[in-house]
Parts: sequence; structure tokens; C-alpha cells
Amino acid sequence: MRGRIRTYNLCFLGFGNVNRTLVRLLEDRADELRACHSIAFRITGIASRTLGWIADPNGLDPNSLLGRGPALSEVEGALARTRPEANSNVSASDVATNVRDWLAAAQTDVLFEATSLNVKDGEPAVAHIRAALERRAHAITANKGPIVHAYRNLRDLAAKQGKRFLFESTVMDGVPIFSFFDQLPAIHLQGFHGILNSTTNVILSEMEQGLTFDEALKKAQALGIAETDATHDIDGWDAAVKTAALITVLMDIPVRLEDIEREGIRDLTPQALRNARRDGWPFKLVCRAHRTGDCVKASVRPEKVLSTQPMARIAGTSSYIYFETDLFPGLAVTEENPGLYATAYGLLADFVRAATASR
Repeated sequence: MRGRIRTYNLCFLGFGNVNRTLVRLLEDRADELRACHSIAFRITGIASRTLGWIADPNGLDPNSLLGRGPALSEVEGALARTRPEANSNVSASDVATNVRDWLAAAQTDVLFEATSLNVKDGEPAVAHIRAALERRAHAITANKGPIVHAYRNLRDLAAKQGKRFLFESTVMDGVPIFSFFDQLPAIHLQGFHGILNSTTNVILSEMEQGLTFDEALKKAQALGIAETDATHDIDGWDAAVKTAALITVLMDIPVRLEDIEREGIRDLTPQALRNARRDGWPFKLVCRAHRTGDCVKASVRPEKVLSTQPMARIAGTSSYIYFETDLFPGLAVTEENPGLYATAYGLLADFVRAATASR
């Protein structure tokens, strides 16, 4: 039987491709969320470097946010009704200048955090999520940094507050990697290996076809697969952070990034890649982790993979992971060429989990 409809105030911190796509997906699935999950929502907060802190507890217009109505810059003043004396001439920065004021002004129930990764310490995303949880809002993130640098602290804070801290989109987009293991009680993960960075996968594939490293990178950037600064991908940081996140959450062993042996793809040449492919052992940037007692040995490095193995067939933006458990010798998951909607779906699915679990 369908329960009573509850309306959630949603706030989006970072309003780039991921959160903008999430807004579109939420609008597209609004009727289904209401009918099947008794969930309704209004968007009450948007914040980014460009836009500043925009909040309206009565709700913002999604069409304006997505550029389908009046330009956002033209309606910012009218949207910033965050206190009684605010009027259409007040800018967003005048009524909220930090994340806590903004969350309060927007009367936030759920925060979607999608700011850029900080490999060093996970900030300011860690502080953003902590602020949301402290005001008793669910916190959902696509940012891997907080998982690696503050997972246990944020997990325990969420439990204390009776809220959820969820992060399905941090590894393999919207594939339910973390929630999958929630459905496997009393399973002990012994290790895993896989391909978790699509940018390097695309670059290696293009270099096998004869492009230089720089040419392959530029092509990946032109396709929107690689960032303007792709250092995190090329030098293995993105894959290492994902590896650390999986170890920290699924193996319940905190790991420092410096403890993961890391080597990127900069030193691979087109000739070496073509020769390896010809010989049936193509190069892939492989993530590995294996439990040894109470510790984990982990690495991210280019490896030659036998062409008949599943990893060798992972191409383009696809990802692959193979889990080794104490009861199941092997569980494999492949994600075929995901797009932004796959990442946005992970955030939406976490929202449904948080909303339904809190009833």
C-alpha cells in the first residue's frame, strides 16, 4: 500500500554536469517517485562558484535552473528569498555566505554534494557533508574524497543523527556496488581487481590505434571524457581513490592513499601498446586489492592482461570489477559505456534509499 506522500527539500552543492543531469532525471521521474515511493520534492537550494549561494524554501524553478526558462542570472534575485526582508533585488551572496547559512536558508532535507575531488584531504566536501548531517539532513555525494578521508566519522555522525550518508555514484557511476554488498550479510570480501578509470581506458585504446599520448588525451577531452586537467586520471589518482573507497567501505579497513602502490600511464608508448595488443596481452590500468590478515595490499598500475580475460575486453568508458569473497569465489560486474545519466541515477537511487529508510 502506498504511504503518505512526503515532500523533501533538495539542495545541490556544485552545479556542473552531474547535478544538472540529476535535476533533469528527478523531473523526468517525478511522477514515478510519487506513485511508487511516496516521494515528492522541491529544489530549494543551488550553490556553485559561479552562482553563489541561492536558496528559496518555497522552491526554485527547475526550468530556470536548467536554462529552459529565463536565464538564471536574470532571476537570481527573485530566487534568493531566504529571509523575511529579502526581496527581488537582494543577491544570493547577501543572504548566505557559507554552507551552513545556505543549508539553513534552504531548509534542507537532502544535500547532493558534487564538488571537485581534493585528493589531499577531501575538503571542502567533508565539511559540506558534515554540515548537512549536523542539521539533520541526508547527505548524498558523488565525491570520492570524503569516503577516503572521513568515512567512519561521517558514517557515525549520520547514524547519530538518524540520517543517511550515501555515495553510490563515487565508483562505477550508478552501478549499485556499495548497496549490493548491503544485500550480502556475513560475506567477507577478500579482494578485488578491475578497471575503474574510463579516461585512461579511452586514451590507451586510442594509442593502440596509433595516436600519440597527447593526441589521445586531446581526443578524450574533445569527447568530454577527460577533464581539461586530466592529471588525476593519467597519474592514477582517480583509480587509487576509488580503490581506497572500496577498501574502506567494503573491507572495513581504513587505508591511506600513500599506502596504495600507484603508477600512471604517462610512460607507455604507442609502439609498446600496439605490440602488446598484437601479442594478445593488451595494457590496462588495473586496480588491485587483497586482504592479508588485518591489512590490505593494494595497487594501481598498468598491467598486461591476457586478451581472453574479461578485463582485456573492457573498452571505451566501460568499467569492470571482480570481487573475491570467502563464500563466493568470484563476483564480476561490468558497466558498458555509461553516460552522465548513469552517475545521476546513482544519486537518485541514494535519495530513494534515504527517503524510504527514514520512514
